[in-house]
Amino acid sequence: MTILIRPTEESRPQRNLDSWQRQMAQAIRDPDELADLLELGPEFREPARRAAKLFPLLVPRGYVDLMERGNPLDPLLLQVLPLGAEEIVAAEFVLDAVGDHDAKRAPGLLHKYDGRALLITTGSCAIHCRYCFRRHYPYADDPKRLADWDQALNVLSNDTTIHEVILSGGDPLMLTDQRLSDLIMRIEAMPHVQRLRIHTRLPIVLPDRVTTRLLEILTGGRLTPIVVVHANHPQELSGRCATVLKTLVRSGCTVLNQAVLLKGVNDNAETLIRLCESLVDLGVLPYYLHQLDRVQGTAHFEVTEPYGRDLIATLRTRLPGYAVPEYVREVAGEKHKTPIV
Repeated sequence: MTILIRPTEESRPQRNLDSWQRQMAQAIRDPDELADLLELGPEFREPARRAAKLFPLLVPRGYVDLMERGNPLDPLLLQVLPLGAEEIVAAEFVLDAVGDHDAKRAPGLLHKYDGRALLITTGSCAIHCRYCFRRHYPYADDPKRLADWDQALNVLSNDTTIHEVILSGGDPLMLTDQRLSDLIMRIEAMPHVQRLRIHTRLPIVLPDRVTTRLLEILTGGRLTPIVVVHANHPQELSGRCATVLKTLVRSGCTVLNQAVLLKGVNDNAETLIRLCESLVDLGVLPYYLHQLDRVQGTAHFEVTEPYGRDLIATLRTRLPGYAVPEYVREVAGEKHKTPIV
């Protein structure tokens, strides 16, 4: 006799594949609401309203839950809180600090480095980081529908020197599963492309985006999947985020982290050591520590390069070599990231 055992609610796989979309719909976009939730004083409100007109506020509620109430210096809050300092026009801080405009080969296609090219898949993100190097990028000029990608994909298809395609944005994981799958299938049809790289912040700030279906899309094809996430502080690597990063690693993806050195957020050795150790413990390799890209509106985040070099020197004395990220700057027009040594 065969006994059928019905799964309980606890054992049944959770397949709320639209959960992340509901969370995005409920994300905080109003500076006053953010100030209320985090019990910030009135002095933050008017500057936040003005700065949000230059670059809108956007932050998922789950990410806000990781912040300390009543602490305007919380390192996660500093990454998303609009400040009056963004209105300052600082010398040498420009609209396109990394040369995206000059690297464009077709709408949505950037080609800076030999062997790999980058697709701006969407202008949407799950979070608006105030130091974003593409906060002034003209996303309206890039493709929106899959059919609009024909020109960029034809360039990739005809250039057999390209072995790796990077999906970036915005954030490529803001695409629906169907849109993402369709785009990846077009890339898989190019026999000279061997690797697919995803640059994304969603596993950190909206971890429910990493679903069973997404893992199937990333690992089910012939391309080698590489996921580059973006965490700047160990406080971000907790709870659901930690679980999701482990899941990505165990699914067969190579998972790397790139951080940005930010004043007040991670500009001390102890914080960076905890960040790197936390990443390694989750199976994620620290990849890059970026010097801030000099984009207009972000000067208040900049840390000097000599100070950054001292931080890396300290990390080398305290961490194994594989846990020390490479300290780099992106220089417009150069053929690779420039190490700061």
